[in-house]
Amino acid sequence: MTAERVGFRGRVILPDGVMEDGLVLVQDERIEYVGPPVDDDRKMVQTDGFIWPGLIDVHIHGAGGADVMDGTPAALQTISQSLVHYGVTGFLATTLTMDKPSLEQAVTNVVQMRDRLQGAQVLGIHMEGPWICPKFRGAQNPRYIRDPHPEDADWAIEVCQGLLRLVTLAPERPRALEFIGKMVGWGVTVSVGHTDAAFEEVQRAVDIGASHVTHCFNGMTGLHHRRPGAAGAALLDDRLTVECICDGLHVHPAVAKLLAKIKGKDRLILISDGMRAIGQPEGRYELGGLPVEVKNGQATLEDGSLAGSLLTLDEAVRNMAQFADIPLWEAVRMASLAPAKRLGLEEEIGSLEAGKKADLVVTDEACRVKQVWIEGKPVWEQG
Repeated sequence: MTAERVGFRGRVILPDGVMEDGLVLVQDERIEYVGPPVDDDRKMVQTDGFIWPGLIDVHIHGAGGADVMDGTPAALQTISQSLVHYGVTGFLATTLTMDKPSLEQAVTNVVQMRDRLQGAQVLGIHMEGPWICPKFRGAQNPRYIRDPHPEDADWAIEVCQGLLRLVTLAPERPRALEFIGKMVGWGVTVSVGHTDAAFEEVQRAVDIGASHVTHCFNGMTGLHHRRPGAAGAALLDDRLTVECICDGLHVHPAVAKLLAKIKGKDRLILISDGMRAIGQPEGRYELGGLPVEVKNGQATLEDGSLAGSLLTLDEAVRNMAQFADIPLWEAVRMASLAPAKRLGLEEEIGSLEAGKKADLVVTDEACRVKQVWIEGKPVWEQG
């Protein structure tokens, strides 16, 4: 499908506000113009709702019945085509704690499929583990947890073939600081997560170069008035961007509001942490080799622990706007421009500005996704 010469008219979400009656003109794969309506003879898409920049999910394991760890072209294609239903135009294919052969198969599949996807585009790889803390493993398989040996850093860089963008690890584990230093030296973002680290241990990791926090408050030492923990470091240190699973289950709405107040629109990134059951019926599923039950809007392990989420990124945007009582454009920015900046891609994607790639989402008045365009091409339309 080729890119089109097309215009979009509606309430345009800008990086710093909403243009109530705006126009976005697209020429081939790029945005040509964003501003007040002007006369133009090209095909026009009009909406009574909003025009968003494409959403970016830096932490997503699966959707539509498929998981990144399936390691097959069909699975990644399914995830890609499922995510556009929810306004996602780019994502980090996120792995789980598993053995090296399984991880190699999964990331090799991502590398090979990157330019062949027909929906949301892979922007890189997020390795969530296996270098984590067993105590705060969450839905990660304890059988495959490893300490972060520096040789593993070399291995990860090699197998991901230039696509490794984000690594989640526990900074208190043996040799973690050396591991962090190597990753940062290669330009990989290191994220603190699934960790038993004290406040001071997180600070030491940040001094080395760690700059991100995986699903803040989940899978880490919590905030206590005498032991601020990893959560306290995440809140206090402006060098850290933080993720939030804004579904009202992983983080209470009041805590989501607290995160928004403290971290702001550029250091808070909305994620789904979605698993294969997104868009699927209730029942039993699998996550990293562990059985998961999906019921009443939750995905849980046999012990009742939350196992990823069923959240979609467009829902996360709507939730954050409501929970934190912030303007819609700020919530959209947390799922578009903020992650684009985190990945160093803000010159290309993440906002509706002339010269950037034409990744757009057309919604109705209730912010429900109606159409999705990637690089000027229509990739999904409701109905």
